[in-house]
Amino acid sequence: MANPVLIEVLRGAIVESAHRGAVAVFDADGKPVLEIGDTSKPVFPRSAVKAIQALPLVETGAADAYGFGNRELALACASHSGEPEHVELARSMLARAGLDGSALECGAHWPSNHAAEIALARAGDSPNALHNNCSGKHSGFLCTCVHSGIAHRGYVEAGHGLQEMVRDAMQSVTGAVHGADERATDGCSIPTYAVPLRSFALGFARMATTDGFGPERAKAAKRLLAACMAEPFFVAGTGREDVALMEAAPGRIFAKGGAEGVHCAAIPELGLGIALKCDDGAHRASEAMVAAVLAKLLRSDEALAAKLIELANAPIQSRIGARVGSLRPTAALN
Repeated sequence: MANPVLIEVLRGAIVESAHRGAVAVFDADGKPVLEIGDTSKPVFPRSAVKAIQALPLVETGAADAYGFGNRELALACASHSGEPEHVELARSMLARAGLDGSALECGAHWPSNHAAEIALARAGDSPNALHNNCSGKHSGFLCTCVHSGIAHRGYVEAGHGLQEMVRDAMQSVTGAVHGADERATDGCSIPTYAVPLRSFALGFARMATTDGFGPERAKAAKRLLAACMAEPFFVAGTGREDVALMEAAPGRIFAKGGAEGVHCAAIPELGLGIALKCDDGAHRASEAMVAAVLAKLLRSDEALAAKLIELANAPIQSRIGARVGSLRPTAALN
């Protein structure tokens, strides 16, 4: 089954490129509200599921033990841009557990935020693991280990106690088996599991409603999504799509992108979870897709839908900043 074209890229009035993909929107009872393309195909969710992976941080009591508020919890769910605020908050999280950046096993890369990258280079510094977009998530992992009395070395490896906690949370929330046959390694070195796209939509519907969760998991899920919606800058960074989506409707939209064209989202007021995948992995297309899907689901709020449609039709600009084209959702998303 070939997935349909969901996003067209226009230069002038002519379609220059096109992106195929699949979309799943489910409620917490497992009822499909919208399915486009092959939503049964297993996909790696990459960073789009960090809010689920952060559940043990709250459920074990580590977040409370270290005095974490919304900003720390948002960073634990983040793919941040490596801006100074992100780096310093990750450093602070580790310090509360008696650790520093040397404990991180996520690897180092330059900040994705251009201003932060230039500032670091001008200072004659090199990036370290705190600049990694996943350093907040990994700081949360390390804090969970220390609080739980688990030796933290090798915490990224499959079979480590921390990763077993994360895997169990992912299985329970999505309802999909996360076993060795589904496992590969993510960019930040932790295990990632390929399961049906629709399972992630169901998982985020459950995260949004807490239906079927015990009391502790319900509190943790509600707290994590609320933290992300309250502090979207710490989930992503300056000029990022997830920030724009969550700021368009404060407290009403949760959104989190991942590598290779994956995006997950939730609309708590509707009790819906969203998961989508752009077949060719293009981030520009997955961002337009999720904005279009959110606009479709929230069309009764005309002002909000208009903001989301604008994000879905992002401009293509020339080197001097002139608008020369745009992305355009196809009829399947309207």
